[in-house]
Amino acid sequence: LSADRAIFPPSSGEGASFPAHRVKERLRWRVWRLNLDALRLWPTCGSALSPAVKMLPFLLLLISTKDGHTQRVLGQNKDGSCHCEVNSTMWSFPAMKYEAVLLQVQTCKGSLNSLQEQMLLSSNYLPQIQAQLVNVTARLQPFQYLHHQGLYTALSLRLLGQELSKLEIDLSSIHTQLNNTQTQKLSKEVGKLRKDVERIQNSDIINIKSVKETLRYLKNSVESCKTIPKDFRGQQRYCLKGLITNISEPITTKISPYGKSYISGSWGRQAQMDTEGEKDSYWVQPLVSSHIWGNTFRVYQTYEDFMASVKHRDYTFAPAYTHANAIEGPSGVLYGEALYYNCYRSADVCRYDLKTNTVKRVTLPGTGVGFNNKFPYCYYDCRLNSDVDVEADETGLWVLYATVGNHGNLVVSRLAWDGEAQTLNVTQTWETRLFKKAVSNAFMVCGVMYATRYLDEYREEVFYAFDTATGKEDNSLALPLEKVVKGVASLSYNPVNKKIYMYNDGYLLAYQTYF
Repeated sequence: LSADRAIFPPSSGEGASFPAHRVKERLRWRVWRLNLDALRLWPTCGSALSPAVKMLPFLLLLISTKDGHTQRVLGQNKDGSCHCEVNSTMWSFPAMKYEAVLLQVQTCKGSLNSLQEQMLLSSNYLPQIQAQLVNVTARLQPFQYLHHQGLYTALSLRLLGQELSKLEIDLSSIHTQLNNTQTQKLSKEVGKLRKDVERIQNSDIINIKSVKETLRYLKNSVESCKTIPKDFRGQQRYCLKGLITNISEPITTKISPYGKSYISGSWGRQAQMDTEGEKDSYWVQPLVSSHIWGNTFRVYQTYEDFMASVKHRDYTFAPAYTHANAIEGPSGVLYGEALYYNCYRSADVCRYDLKTNTVKRVTLPGTGVGFNNKFPYCYYDCRLNSDVDVEADETGLWVLYATVGNHGNLVVSRLAWDGEAQTLNVTQTWETRLFKKAVSNAFMVCGVMYATRYLDEYREEVFYAFDTATGKEDNSLALPLEKVVKGVASLSYNPVNKKIYMYNDGYLLAYQTYF
């Protein structure tokens, strides 16, 4: 017992404790000394013992307990030996439990370290997720109008009936003038559509999307009928060759005279076929403010002057970049002695007269005309504020844009300048099914709108055509356009020399077309 108490001394207080290795050492000593069920002591009570010890009727044992107190145990002298029983469970150390708890602590520590590593990785990855979310949200935001403007909701039948009534009036007027098989066919189709609308009103069986698509087709057909002259003698025989079949490699490659730093703008040759003024002129219009706005452009009288960057004349059509007459986006085209372009922060097309230095404008038709970067050319990268695109071809002036009413799809309108009244007018409008932000650019040739898409850093592809003469579209084109760098600011066709002009991020490229 004395040896046992030497290894397990009484606790010195409530806070007394021992290191784990000392506890294990003492536990092994105690197990060696004690029986787990009972402790028996056999000191010899023989002659070797003193008389005082022999006379003890009882043996008092002082044993340290868990709470630091002693335990009194009675012993008996039997057959010359001292016998006593002690319950060892009162002070035994729970070694098995201690080791189990220690193992759990070590396991928990490993789990905590692993969890901390995962949290650290998650903390580092969280900003990337947030950036992706912001990016996706920003990309989706322009498309929210599709939901709010009711792309797939039922249209008002009353408004649909009014639109159909207007179509019937226009068709009746054209039919009175032409009275041919095409107008007769259209009259029958419009009559059938009127019956469908009346059936919808009576039976409440609504298929608005189908009706609206039929109405769009009929409206385009009516607009196409307006284009046919009363006495057609093949004034534009060149356009009878059909669609473009091939486009050459760049036959002209030149850095903009303003430098490569101005990555957005437009350029080309004067596009009016039957004009004497500025007949062989070449022009360049850079967007010098944030690659979005500008107020000047440069004109060269000959191709040689343009290539040598000499003998030019600069025109200022607005006193500041933020003036109402300033240009917005790569939208310009020089047609005759006037520059046509998208007016600053508006759905208007401006006409700047080079002789009189005056500006006239017209507002584009449609519900929710896109401007100020609402419906720019995109496909791969969006070209800032390229919402309104003015083009020219053998038939005259055109403007390409998109509207909320047409669900962001491309709209083609025809422009006409009235020299006597000094007014700019929109005479015809066609609606396509091609989403404007799904194309990288577009241009007009012989009344046909061609659209391009991004292939790679050095190639674009003409993949779509919409014919305003028939209202039909072709999605099977695959005409490559080589380029020097990635971005395409503008594409425009010139009917005088049948070439396409590209403003390629500060590089000026020209291509020959083949039919």
